[in-house]
Amino acid sequence: MKRVEFFFDFSSPFAYLGATQVEALAARKGATLVYRPFLLGALFKAIGTPNVPLAAMPEPKRRLITADLYRWADHWGVPFRFASRFPMNTVKPLRMVLAAPETHVGPLVAALYRAYWALDRDISADDVLVDVATSVGLDGAALVAATADERIKQRLREATEQAERAGVCGAPCFRVGDLLFWGQDRLLFVEKALDGWCPKEP
Repeated sequence: MKRVEFFFDFSSPFAYLGATQVEALAARKGATLVYRPFLLGALFKAIGTPNVPLAAMPEPKRRLITADLYRWADHWGVPFRFASRFPMNTVKPLRMVLAAPETHVGPLVAALYRAYWALDRDISADDVLVDVATSVGLDGAALVAATADERIKQRLREATEQAERAGVCGAPCFRVGDLLFWGQDRLLFVEKALDGWCPKEP
């Protein structure tokens, strides 16, 4: 069975855009989509990247990168507004994904992304997290409570370490077999890889 792994953190607007497309892409190709939440800030610290790369860019580059976010949203026909709370503490929503039943992970991820990057909601707040989880048929209060469980905390630490070992350098990243792709603008490569593409690489 073909599969595509989606490495993500809700703090990334680029990962939000990728999340709006990757599920349909996987379905179109008959592939299983595997969600790989990880803590982007911890990864950045481990590999020596600024905690908020967008803020560390020269102003002309930052303007163009921001414009591209809106251009991609328009290209794909998805809602997008740059969050008024940025960067966002995403530890709890990431733990929620790890604690959620596998059958509800996809809808929960989509709802959390939509809450933050389309509706500008504070997804670090318990009441917002309860509401979002409940909206996709989960016990929101129980799921938020689960984020304090040491086993769930450890799972997020391990997931972040696994992302680093896989070569992930940012969010989103997508892995098909041994091929790792960084960025929502690489989804064409993801699709080609699911079709058996084996590019020459250094």
